[in-house]
Amino acid sequence: MPVTPKRLRGWLLRLVLRRGVSITLGLLLLTPAAWLLLGDYRWETPATDGLGLIVGATGAALLFAGIGGRRPDWID
Repeated sequence: MPVTPKRLRGWLLRLVLRRGVSITLGLLLLTPAAWLLLGDYRWETPATDGLGLIVGATGAALLFAGIGGRRPDWID
């Protein structure tokens, strides 16, 4: 069964809506990004800086989605 963009999107939405998994995965992604940000290593390159930004932003988004929870589509 091939992985289509619709299936990938559905998997990602189910992941984000599960609060515990979202918070855990967000923290797991933020940890190495913070480690790279706070440390000054001689092996760092612009590629590792960019990867750290992507991983950190994804982790922050998952963490905030897990903390905020699901919101209603409209307000009555």
